Amino acid sequence: MSAFVEFKNVKKTYKTGEVEIHALKDATFEIGKGEFCVIVGASGAGKTTILNILGGMDTLTSGSVKLDGREISKLGKKELTAYRRYDIGFVFQFYNLVQNLTAKENVELAAQICKDPLDAEEVLRQVGLGERMKNFPAQLSGGEQQRVAIARALAKNPKLLLCDEPTGALDYNTGKAVLKLLQDTCRKKGMTVVVITHNSALAAMADRIITVKSGMVESMRLNTDIVDVEDIEW
Repeated sequence: MSAFVEFKNVKKTYKTGEVEIHALKDATFEIGKGEFCVIVGASGAGKTTILNILGGMDTLTSGSVKLDGREISKLGKKELTAYRRYDIGFVFQFYNLVQNLTAKENVELAAQICKDPLDAEEVLRQVGLGERMKNFPAQLSGGEQQRVAIARALAKNPKLLLCDEPTGALDYNTGKAVLKLLQDTCRKKGMTVVVITHNSALAAMADRIITVKSGMVESMRLNTDIVDVEDIEW
């Protein structure tokens, strides 16, 4: 059985004037369908570049990337836009909510642009915001806003959920609650979730741990002793 995500010998080089910056050098890994994967590495290691290429926000210099058997590294601009729209859910460190829309309207906005969306109210209830649907972002705490952002990503019913430092702007306990929500979503929906973090303690909650260093995949391993988020300390 082939992997759900295949990242093969990927190089990414940025040119600034005469200088070449090698963000990724021969990065290779795979992720199985329905896995909760943590990609861990220091700042500047190349993990955000991996996320951007996986999410169709950036192109690679050489190598190949496949999602669910489809080679996304060969897609043109128009096809990449459709790929981002239909196949990928994004959760970032900052919530990127539309301030003059309610929580429900923020989620509905994402649902409108995809093929097979989930019900906005239902998803908001699932992330624990059933009572806050009519609130605007300014009336919500940071943790609640991040839950709206997760609900918005989930409402698209994506094949792959990509999370870039999703707890970066949250306090410890709220961060744990958000990570638990992501882990539960992966388990209950069978959704493939990738979390990018510099916090190596989070590796304990993952099915698969990919360590990135200096633009290379230093290690990839399956976790045989998965720990509940509540039991992880950092």
